[in-house]
Amino acid sequence: MPELSNHPVHEAVRSAYSAIATVRGGGCCGPQSSCCGGGSAEAVAQGVGYSDAELATLPEGANLGLSCGNPTALAELQSGETVLDLGSGGGLDVFLAAQRVGPEGKAIGLDMTREMVARARQNAADFRRRTGLDNVAFHLGQIEAIPLPDASVDVVISNCVLNLSPDQAAVWREIARVLKPGGRVSISDMVLLRPLPEAIRADVLAHVGCIAGAALVDDLKAMILAAGLVDLSLEDKAGAVAAMLPEGDSLAEQLPAADRPADYVASMIIAARKPR
Repeated sequence: MPELSNHPVHEAVRSAYSAIATVRGGGCCGPQSSCCGGGSAEAVAQGVGYSDAELATLPEGANLGLSCGNPTALAELQSGETVLDLGSGGGLDVFLAAQRVGPEGKAIGLDMTREMVARARQNAADFRRRTGLDNVAFHLGQIEAIPLPDASVDVVISNCVLNLSPDQAAVWREIARVLKPGGRVSISDMVLLRPLPEAIRADVLAHVGCIAGAALVDDLKAMILAAGLVDLSLEDKAGAVAAMLPEGDSLAEQLPAADRPADYVASMIIAARKPR
């Protein structure tokens, strides 16, 4: 078994997501705040860009309402490619990716929460029965220390997870390490447009909810470029924040009266490439 960090942020995230994995329809912050899962799992997924047709292909319980975008839709996955999903949860994006890369390809999920990995592996059995595909694997581990060899992955995807890391620069270095030359990134994540009020940034619940740990746009760009990736682009996913943060969400209640969550944070598709 891999050795997992006991960093306070890792422990808080692991505790919250363990509860979600074992209670169907949890939502990533429970009743206090919602961020990655404001409404029902289906409504959130539809609101951030998943089609009904995509959701219909998934095993029951793979969609936990934790998304802030649809990274597989923009990854331009090709038959035979190897795809790595960081923070794979119940397996939603792994299962979609597996169908796109086909039987000659492979979709790998990585998550640091044992309960999530166990749930994803259970879902994988249903996925094999439904599709006939046997090209998915789920591993326990941390995104700051990816347990895969150098230059072993064609595409890295992730969905509303990188912001939960206390060392995002290390995550980007690991992404660059495991990508093959010419490999690419398609990541949906929460990104800060301006600094949050300090009280919110210090709130562990807000961190677990994908807000407090989000990087400022310029800081994010600097980390990605420092890791050696090129052709960087960030695309704001219009309407995603509203889908994840419904009226009355506790985050909105903590902001200054004239401000909205979307004034501070955006859901973005982050694309980049490793040079050949």
